[in-house]
Amino acid sequence: MNTTLIVHAGSESALSSHHAIWRPALGLAAVMLVTCGLVYSATVTGLGGMLFPQQASGSLVLVDGKAVGSALIAQPFSGDMYFHGRPSSVNTDPMSTGGSNLAPSNPALRDRVSAESAVLTERYQLTATELPVDLLASSGSGVDPHISPEAAALQLKRVAAARSIPADMLSKLVAQQTEAPQWGIFGQPRVNVLLLNLALDQQFPTK
Repeated sequence: MNTTLIVHAGSESALSSHHAIWRPALGLAAVMLVTCGLVYSATVTGLGGMLFPQQASGSLVLVDGKAVGSALIAQPFSGDMYFHGRPSSVNTDPMSTGGSNLAPSNPALRDRVSAESAVLTERYQLTATELPVDLLASSGSGVDPHISPEAAALQLKRVAAARSIPADMLSKLVAQQTEAPQWGIFGQPRVNVLLLNLALDQQFPTK
């Protein structure tokens, strides 16, 4: 009987020790779950919506109250009446963003760039070395909505001729739509193709 009592007492002591270890651990886990998973997320989401409502909603671009795209995601444009963006390895699909991951020595990449270069040099009557590189190279995300001012300037005459407007007037519009580096130091000057084409339709509408 004494041996049995000692064994039972030892088991109860071990269980009590385990409970003493797990209780604060589970309590801390619950507190961190509520704090980080609920309170923090709700606070950051609420502050983001109040302080940066446009960015928090996806930087949507509205025309007559309707969303026509996002200022952060490229859209494919074709035809001579519009400025064209850079190539995309994902066909500007925002649900499958990413680069091609092809090395510069990859034959598939070389063939694509060579074919694109041949089309552009013929269209704009330039040599391959005169082409802005962003008209040949896709971005890392595949949905970069920007091109360089040089790439926009290259397309000026084509768009102006297609819309029957003076090239100098179109040049002023491109200058107005050219964004400076972030805070003046980060990145390079750039032109958002979607915003430029929307401004183009607004100022120089076509039938």
